[in-house]
Amino acid sequence: MSDDQHVVVIVDDHALFSQGLALLLESRAGDTFRVAGSATAGEEAVALVGRHRADIAIVDLALPPLGGVETIRRIRAAYPATRVLALSGTEDLGLAAAALRAGAHGYLGKSADPEVLVAPLLAISEGVRVLRAELLDALLVAADRTGDGLLDRLSERDVELWTLLARGLETSEIARPLLVSERTAKRMIASLLHKLGAANRIEAAALAGRCGLLDPDEPGPGRG
Repeated sequence: MSDDQHVVVIVDDHALFSQGLALLLESRAGDTFRVAGSATAGEEAVALVGRHRADIAIVDLALPPLGGVETIRRIRAAYPATRVLALSGTEDLGLAAAALRAGAHGYLGKSADPEVLVAPLLAISEGVRVLRAELLDALLVAADRTGDGLLDRLSERDVELWTLLARGLETSEIARPLLVSERTAKRMIASLLHKLGAANRIEAAALAGRCGLLDPDEPGPGRG
């Protein structure tokens, strides 16, 4: 093996996908990457990485029964120097975020053209994190909507209205403590939903809970 080659292992429960990916890497970038082995279960992944002293592990997130996220976590705990590229057949933002939190250095959908995989692997091998632009944008928006960035953009009046709305109060009940008419309260609610990026009151209430605006012991919509 050349000192310039990066050792790669593939963890995917579809053997044909692993074989195809290995052939692609060897034919397109055989001077840079050497696929040393593969596994079809997450439970085998850590041993596989250790046995081949892998520089990069490509891990499918839909691994039964352990799961790709837990597989990534175990690989990174046992071999911190090994870089991980997570692959997924879905565009699940929660799964992408979980993979990155578990230690993945990149995340790509399986729908991506396999021939473009070489560049992301090269980037990961150099310590660069890899995400498709649209997925990164979506993750940033999701984080902003559920973090301090959103609260910072709202006035105290907006937050007060949001809290009342999230408690499941009717428009007339919201208007009274705000000392406004019901008609004005309706306009305020519509404006708030726009600022939150929420389609309706239910989404606004769920977002309020994630932002910590609601007392967990306090009844919400449809409760109590």
